[in-house]
Amino acid sequence: MKSLYTVLFCVLLLACGDKKEDKTIYLPASNGNLNTISIVADNIVWEGEVGEEVRNIFAAPLNGLPTDEPIFSMRQIPTQVFDGFAARNRIVLKIEKGDIESTTKIVTNAFAKPQTVAVVGGKTDKEIIAQLKENKAKIIDAFTKEEVKEKQRRIKLSLLDDTAMETKLGITINIPSAYRISKSDDSFFWVRKNLSNTKTMELMFYEVPFETISVSDSTIVDIIKMRDEITKSKIPGEDGIYMAVEDAYAPSLFETIIDNKPAFEVRGMWEMRGFTMAGPFVTYAIEDKINNRYLIADGYVYAPSLNKRDYIFELESIIKSITIN
Repeated sequence: MKSLYTVLFCVLLLACGDKKEDKTIYLPASNGNLNTISIVADNIVWEGEVGEEVRNIFAAPLNGLPTDEPIFSMRQIPTQVFDGFAARNRIVLKIEKGDIESTTKIVTNAFAKPQTVAVVGGKTDKEIIAQLKENKAKIIDAFTKEEVKEKQRRIKLSLLDDTAMETKLGITINIPSAYRISKSDDSFFWVRKNLSNTKTMELMFYEVPFETISVSDSTIVDIIKMRDEITKSKIPGEDGIYMAVEDAYAPSLFETIIDNKPAFEVRGMWEMRGFTMAGPFVTYAIEDKINNRYLIADGYVYAPSLNKRDYIFELESIIKSITIN
């Protein structure tokens, strides 16, 4: 019996020694409306020069819309009540003022999951404002990526069967089931979603030879010319009416990355030539050197009297789900 007790005691010791401490941190799910930042700052900071700079940067008008709409909506939360449910917003800008070094940090999943928190700190208002100005592009990019990721997660809950389009263009893409393919013509696809009887969100997908778009000062001219030719030939209206890029609003050109490939992004306004209709659009020309082409993905909105930021954001999120096979 003594030998048996000795063996059992040794087994128990070994079992206790093998037990590892569970250091897993369980975070609550994040929440909040899309493109809405929680600004964590003391009231005196929010109401002063720092708060003004935050509004100038993050509530600046979004490029390419017919009326001024902010890049992000914002709500301020005093530092002392930033806890519990209030700390679960997906995107958070935390302003820290005190005896600390000037700094800007971007942290993921600090209080909830998924979440992106930008912490900007300094001893004085001047130092904090300098940090905001220096790092604004980096913070906006991080927040935008988080929100696109969340929108794409929601889109995946119910997807359109677009197998024929994916096969023809050699891509995969996630499009919500609320859309429908209205036209399939050779390698051109027109995808639409009705907001009401007269208001719509629409997408165009097609490919053009690599030499269609030059990488030069005329890049934006080439893209606009290409778009106008496609809309005029592929989706013309009655009596010679057709869609074209509006001359009165100069479109903007940016460089971006989609599916780890260089892409051009053009934002601007379209109009119907010969009819009173107009709205915002965003065009992406994705470089596909292997197939000697640009894959074109274009989204546009017709929604008079409605704010259009979130509609364009949905189209942008759909397009950014593209992978080229």
